[in-house]
Amino acid sequence: MIRDLRIARLGAVLTFVLAGLLVGTMTVRIPALTDKLGLSESAVGLILLAWGVGALITMQSMRRVMSRAGSKTVLRIGGPLTALGLVGVAFAPNLPLLLVAATFFGMAFGMVDIAMNAQGSTVERAYGRPLLNGMHAGWCVGAISAGAVGSLSIALGLSFTVNVALVGLVSLPVMVLLGRTYLPEPPAVSTTAKAGRRLPPIVYLLGALMFFAFMVEGTVADWNGLFMRDTLGAPEALAALGYPVFEVGMLVARLTGDRLRTRFGVRGIMTASGVATAGFFAVVLVAPAPLVAVLAMFFVGLGVATISPMTLSLAGTATDTPGPAIAQAGAMGYAGLLLGPVVIGFLTDATSLRVALGIAVLLGVAIAVAARFLPREEPAAVTAGPAVREPELAAA
Repeated sequence: MIRDLRIARLGAVLTFVLAGLLVGTMTVRIPALTDKLGLSESAVGLILLAWGVGALITMQSMRRVMSRAGSKTVLRIGGPLTALGLVGVAFAPNLPLLLVAATFFGMAFGMVDIAMNAQGSTVERAYGRPLLNGMHAGWCVGAISAGAVGSLSIALGLSFTVNVALVGLVSLPVMVLLGRTYLPEPPAVSTTAKAGRRLPPIVYLLGALMFFAFMVEGTVADWNGLFMRDTLGAPEALAALGYPVFEVGMLVARLTGDRLRTRFGVRGIMTASGVATAGFFAVVLVAPAPLVAVLAMFFVGLGVATISPMTLSLAGTATDTPGPAIAQAGAMGYAGLLLGPVVIGFLTDATSLRVALGIAVLLGVAIAVAARFLPREEPAAVTAGPAVREPELAAA
């Protein structure tokens, strides 16, 4: 039993790593994609929108699917499909087919994102202690690896098609093999779950917290480099460091987040995270020099990183079965990821980029305030699974 739990935990972590690698690979080679097909900036925006809308559509439908099929089944289907979707993006010969491939890739990823978080929640229940922050650290590792592989591919002169297709084709059999490691939801939970059952209010509060956090993450990913270069006057090489430094901060926070959660509780950690996000993003906006802003981005990443894993973890304990609640909270969160950069664009046209980015400060404050409405004590649902005795968990 202990060995099965450890294998399941490793399988869940590797799924997060591969998901970060697959999505990151497409993102880091977008300049090469524009060269390959001669795409304009608006066309690139359309491709990213197609991917995001595809993911959001799937996430919105996953509440019922997760209730009936469970995370194990969904991951066994969605994981390989995500890898195949990336291969489709690699070989798309023109913009119309690229939009189709990007939409398919996004829809497959939407399945994986919800299901891997539900699987992580299932593993948490079996272990009886928080683990989801560490699993989300796997996503950061995958995203950073995508950047490293992309840089190596550029140095070796590999085209967009070769680089992206290789990552997808290598990931495909790994995703298939990982399907053997996943834990099923407990039968007693699965047979009593009702897809149409009303979710408790806390799920929507958690979804709102995730929405705020993902708006910050999307804002940093899409607008930070431009702000560094055009507003703060940073050289392009220094401006490009803002997002990787942010990701490193997120990785550090997620590697330590589960232990901090055990010690201080979700409510305390989220309140501190919101304050840190607001405070350090304010430092970015008023930084006297670009280097100060880049360093502050590390602490913004440190602040915002643990919010989405903890919200999904708590959503997984809000009902008897984690899938539907995680699907609801996740769909709300990813709406923020899509909406954030768009809102910043409109506000920038109306005011300035510095003023528009001030919304990230307000979002940090909103996180800190909303966190005060969370229960002081975490739900007792994060407990050992029925087939595992407490001494075995302690040993694991």
